[in-house]
Amino acid sequence: MEKIIDLQVWQILTAYVFILLLLLIVKINKIPKEKEILIATTRMTLQLVITGYILVFLFENRHPLYTLLVILIMEIFAINNIFKRVKVRLSQKLRKIITFSMVIGTSISLFYFILIVINITPWYEPRYFIPLAGMIIGNSMTGITLGVTKLIDGIYSQKNVIEGALMLGAKPKMAVKQIIDSAFYSAILPSINSMVGMGIVFLPGMMTGQILSGISPLSAIEYQIAIMLGIIGSVTLSVILFVQLGYKTFFNESQQLELDYE
Repeated sequence: MEKIIDLQVWQILTAYVFILLLLLIVKINKIPKEKEILIATTRMTLQLVITGYILVFLFENRHPLYTLLVILIMEIFAINNIFKRVKVRLSQKLRKIITFSMVIGTSISLFYFILIVINITPWYEPRYFIPLAGMIIGNSMTGITLGVTKLIDGIYSQKNVIEGALMLGAKPKMAVKQIIDSAFYSAILPSINSMVGMGIVFLPGMMTGQILSGISPLSAIEYQIAIMLGIIGSVTLSVILFVQLGYKTFFNESQQLELDYE
């Protein structure tokens, strides 16, 4: 195995020239986004440094409670991020459905991947569990965010069509079937597009990191194929749970469409 190249602090600092280039471009074009760029860069740096020290602690102090606590925090932040990224009002019922779909969908996929696909012993090994959980939860978060937005926009924009179908005797699920299908497809499309371009258009981050660390490209490819399938499974399960349960929050007990809710 080739020696890993350890980056020195000065080498990392030279990479920030790309941020300076970005700031120069937005300044020249009078785009008022300098503050956002600086905040994003600072947050990224601090968050990654802190995460690095936390991971070192977890790797040296392996315990199932520590691992599960980290996963719980990831889930909380991901769910909260969904609430923030969706630019429409969410009812309490819909928030509960989002939370349920994220937790169940990602947990089932993650534990199946850990216990069956790669069969880690012990199962709570943080060196594997935490990075895999981050990829699965992060991609599912993006999928549900897209699904929520598409479902809500579709129901509001096609209100008259839905109500017309209901008056003709259609059940709520049938009245919004096309919207549900469209929301589901929109949510999983980014993952599908990633699979299509993977290996030809770009090398994914996980695979690139393993290769840079000295692992054989063939071993890195095996892991990348496995995790990509795990990600698509998690996104699929999380999103299908959401769309199949989420549409029901827009109808009352009399199966009437209700859009003005808290």
